[in-house]
Amino acid sequence: MNQTIGNLGAGSTALGMPKIEEDQSINPGEMRKRSVVIAGHRTSVSLENAFWNALKTIALTRGLTVNQMVTEIDSRRSGNLSSAIRLFVLDSYRRQDTGRVA
Repeated sequence: MNQTIGNLGAGSTALGMPKIEEDQSINPGEMRKRSVVIAGHRTSVSLENAFWNALKTIALTRGLTVNQMVTEIDSRRSGNLSSAIRLFVLDSYRRQDTGRVA
């Protein structure tokens, strides 16, 4: 299945999260450096497009900005921020798919 988050249907993803428009020509596995602000400090994270788009979708669903979502993830992490974001996204989708609480 080659579909990425944001192009699964009219208005939502397969897991019921709101659809975020994205450039369909972007490779979901492409790694890009992105700027974020955590507690007033600008930093960058390197994430694949698929994880970045999923993070934006989750933040939107929760009524947060990406910076607010990353700040929350940062406050709970013990290692690398990019890895913590990937694990957060994975866990969020697992909970959506299985209904379990992590």
